[in-house]
Amino acid sequence: MSLIPATILTGFLGSGKTTLLKRLLSEVHGQKIAVIENEFGEENIDTDILVTESKEQIVQMSNGCICCTIREDLRETLQLLAAKRRKGLLEFDRIVIETTGLADPGPVAQTFFMDEEIAETYLLDSIVTLVDAVHAPQQLDQRQEARRQVGFADQIFLSKTDLVSAEDVADLTHRLKHMNPRAPIKAVHFGEVPIGEVLDLRGFNLNAKLDIDPDFLKPEDGHHDHDHDHDHDHAHGEHCSHPSHQHGGGHDHRHDDDVKSFVYRSPRPFDPAKLEDFLGAIVNIYGPRMLRYKGVLSMTGTDRKVIFQGVHQLMGSDLGPAWAEGEARESRMVFIGIDLPRDILEQGLEQCLAV
Repeated sequence: MSLIPATILTGFLGSGKTTLLKRLLSEVHGQKIAVIENEFGEENIDTDILVTESKEQIVQMSNGCICCTIREDLRETLQLLAAKRRKGLLEFDRIVIETTGLADPGPVAQTFFMDEEIAETYLLDSIVTLVDAVHAPQQLDQRQEARRQVGFADQIFLSKTDLVSAEDVADLTHRLKHMNPRAPIKAVHFGEVPIGEVLDLRGFNLNAKLDIDPDFLKPEDGHHDHDHDHDHDHAHGEHCSHPSHQHGGGHDHRHDDDVKSFVYRSPRPFDPAKLEDFLGAIVNIYGPRMLRYKGVLSMTGTDRKVIFQGVHQLMGSDLGPAWAEGEARESRMVFIGIDLPRDILEQGLEQCLAV
């Protein structure tokens, strides 16, 4: 039996998660989705659309979807749903897990890798983060949880963009890209987003291409860097000195968020043993602060791309397709985390390159 895809839906308070969930649970979209809703949340969907007298945790909706409220442990809820599905008591094709407004999606994502029974039944598809454009600047300034949710995202949806100026949207987008350059950012209105753009994003698919916003890798100060002789170049992220980030240079983008990203690139292949030892040590020390990290790597000893990614302390790698004829064999890695020591990471990675 094929694995059941799972999507984690996270987002700021008031960002429209409940609206999106209501659509999943009531709209005619032809998919049987089991929505797992965390009852400890500030925004409960129950009172709105789950008018039921039964004490049953699982409620069947009119469009064939199922809503399930977590009262205990996520793992137990996932196992219960899978068992009922196997026995033919429930029918669903995929699951969507809503985390509470201030939750860290990391432990939810880790559940899919750490528990053998869950890993053999479900496939984590992606983490989708909804950002409220009106309140985002304040929430990002004040709440690390909000910044973490941005760092974890495979896809960011901006809601309420019609209530702020185009300049504010541009500033917010710029800020979000610094925190997470690999998640596409898309404005949506009141949860009116095609279901296909929420599900099957394959953000955790190890063979998926490494998406980094190409503009993120371009210098912003007008001169483009054509010198590729040096070992690596990196995108702006941590130490910004570009004119547009200074006073008087266009908008003022001086946000020193603790969730930052940086990209590491090198045309030289990695030594597999050295890299595994180094990444293992880094994850051991900084794992709790490492939100998402991902890479397409050139390794000695193989003509295939090596794809790796991780969430917190959990890391996985996979052999991808062969490097195409004429394709530049360049390793690209993106690290998204809280105050990660960029210099230590870069120096360590340099030392893992094959001699």
